[in-house]
Amino acid sequence: MKKVLQIQSSLFTENSASRQLAEDLVAKMREHGDIFDENRRNLAEEGVPHLDAAWIQALSTPTEGRTSEQRKMVDYSDQLINEVMVADVLVIGAPMYNFSVPSVLKAWFDHITRAGVTFQYSSEGPKGLLTGKTAYVITTRGGLHKDKPTDNQVPFIKTILSFIGIHDVHVIYAEGLNMSGGHREKGFAEAKETIDRLVAA
Repeated sequence: MKKVLQIQSSLFTENSASRQLAEDLVAKMREHGDIFDENRRNLAEEGVPHLDAAWIQALSTPTEGRTSEQRKMVDYSDQLINEVMVADVLVIGAPMYNFSVPSVLKAWFDHITRAGVTFQYSSEGPKGLLTGKTAYVITTRGGLHKDKPTDNQVPFIKTILSFIGIHDVHVIYAEGLNMSGGHREKGFAEAKETIDRLVAA
């Protein structure tokens, strides 16, 4: 039995393809008896703050020297990190915006990537500390970008997850969703087939 953290980053809500597919994945995991507990965070609705100089300064200031505002800032980042730490499985909804991830998803990654907490430097280089977890990345695209130079999204997500110690990453593609000629239907069908295969594995 596993604890799942579902991360949504689409600017849309009920009409979000990535959200619908993520819900489908989690529902099938639940039916399969794989889920013990579930936590959800909608980054777009929440409006995850992007890191700026003030935020970096707050994180760099020793605990005893932080102002009340700095403590609030660090507490928020800590909360995001703790949610990942206690999760066994991450389900990340990642629609493609301008060939990459939504800015709120990039902001979330910035918050959870912290030296000494989710990764550390050693004589052999950086080492991820969030080991033993599995991530499912659901990427929805209007066009066809898989394994092409226009896909700056999946390489980035895999790199940063690996950097913090998450190497077991499965990508679910739903492509051609804004294209005619049956591409949308095919994209959804292929994504759902991948979900069924991964849950049954």
